[in-house]
Amino acid sequence: MEKNNSELALKNILQNFQSIIVDDPRIGPTHISLFIAILHFANEQEFKSPISVFSKELMKHAKISGIATYTKCIQELKELGFINYVPSYNPILGSLIYLLKSNQE
Repeated sequence: MEKNNSELALKNILQNFQSIIVDDPRIGPTHISLFIAILHFANEQEFKSPISVFSKELMKHAKISGIATYTKCIQELKELGFINYVPSYNPILGSLIYLLKSNQE
């Protein structure tokens, strides 16, 4: 994907995410931070679907220190339809994340 296309995709996803969550009391700062970290990796991987991520790296970028908080937030983003999260328990492959609602509207 060209840089301009990646920038446009990132802008659209962020705008759509913001418009969806603005009135949703279930979404808090940790969800937003985690979603932004996911977008960082999506952008690095040129928005290929799915993106491959490691929980430790997402946690670092999202400033989440506890695995329980990370697990709760990523599951809630999945339940709310923002992502499809396919965990991997293989330390070499990483987990897979598909962006959903936020880039379709």
